[in-house]
Amino acid sequence: MKAALIGLGMVSKTYADAIAESDAVTLGPVFARNPASRTDFLAAHPDLGAHAADSLKDIAEDTSVDFAILTTPPDARAEIVETLAQAGKPILMEKPVERTLPAATRIVETCERSGVPLGIMLQHRARPVAEDLAARMRSLGPLVAVEVNVPWWRPQAYYDEPGRGTYARDGGGVLISQAIHTLDLMLTLTGPVSEVTAMCVTTTRHRMEAEDFVVAGLQFANGAVGQLFATTAGFPGAGETITLHCRDASARLGAGILKIDWLDGRSESSGESMASGAGADPMAFASDWHRLVIEDFAEAVSAGRPPLIPGRSALAVHALIEAIERSGRTGTRVKVEGQ
Repeated sequence: MKAALIGLGMVSKTYADAIAESDAVTLGPVFARNPASRTDFLAAHPDLGAHAADSLKDIAEDTSVDFAILTTPPDARAEIVETLAQAGKPILMEKPVERTLPAATRIVETCERSGVPLGIMLQHRARPVAEDLAARMRSLGPLVAVEVNVPWWRPQAYYDEPGRGTYARDGGGVLISQAIHTLDLMLTLTGPVSEVTAMCVTTTRHRMEAEDFVVAGLQFANGAVGQLFATTAGFPGAGETITLHCRDASARLGAGILKIDWLDGRSESSGESMASGAGADPMAFASDWHRLVIEDFAEAVSAGRPPLIPGRSALAVHALIEAIERSGRTGTRVKVEGQ
C-alpha cells in the first residue's frame, strides 16, 4: 500500500521512521504548504523513495495513492479532509480530530457521508500490553476505582512556537495535546465517563493561553469512580500511568509495562519499559506503535474492514475533554455529552 503524507512538521519524522520500518506500506507524495518543508523532509529521509507533491489536488487525484496520512495542526484540517473525502481517499489522521467536539464531529461525518475510511492516530491503543489488559479486564472483576496520571514536562520554549497551546490552533493545552492519548486508552478499558468535576489552570511555569495543569474527579457510567491528574509543568517529567482497581485485582499500566496485583497475594508483570515523550523532548519515543496503527489502517483499507481506531470512536475522548474543560471553567459538576 502506498501512502501520501500531508503536513511535514515535528511529528512527520515519527511517521517517516514508522514507514521505513514497515514491510506493508511505502511513502509516495508528501506535501506541506511551505515548499521548503517538502525539500527539508525529502533531504532528511532520502531512503523512503518519496517525492514532493505541488498541491493537495495532486495527491487527491493520484491513483497510485491508497490512503493519505494527515498530520497538520488541528485548525488546518477541515478543508483538506473535504478535498480528500470528495476524491475517495481514505485518511489516517494525527490526533486530535479537531479543536472542539463539534468540529471533530463534522470531520467524522464528512468522511462517513463520502464512505471514506477515517482512522485516528491514538497509538496507545496499539500497545501490546494494553491489548493484553483489555482482554483480561473481565477476569479482574467489576471496576471499582481508576487513577490516571500524566505528570509530563514541557519547557517554555515548547510553547513559544506560534499557536502552540492556544485554542485557535491546538484547541487547548495539556488535555487535548498530551493527555488525550491516556484518556482515550482509559476509555477503551473502563467504558464511558458520565460526569466530571475539574480544575483546569495555567501554572506560573508557563506563559500560554490554555491549561497546563488539570485535576478532575470522574464518575463512570458503570458506577466506578476515578481521578485524573495531567500536567506539562511537572519537571523533569515522568511516564503516564493508568491504574484500574477492580474487585479481585489492581492493574497498573505504564508506558509499555503491565503489572497486576491480585488480592490473594499473587503478582505478575509483562511488557518492557518504553519512552513516551514525557520530558523536555516531545519526540523522545519510538515509532513502533505508530507503525502498528499505520499497518492496521493499510490492511483495513485493503480488506474493506474498519480500522483499529475509527474516527467516530475518537469522539468519546473529545467529549470527555470538553466536559473537563467546561467543568474547569464553571466550577460545576458537568455531564459528559452523549454518555
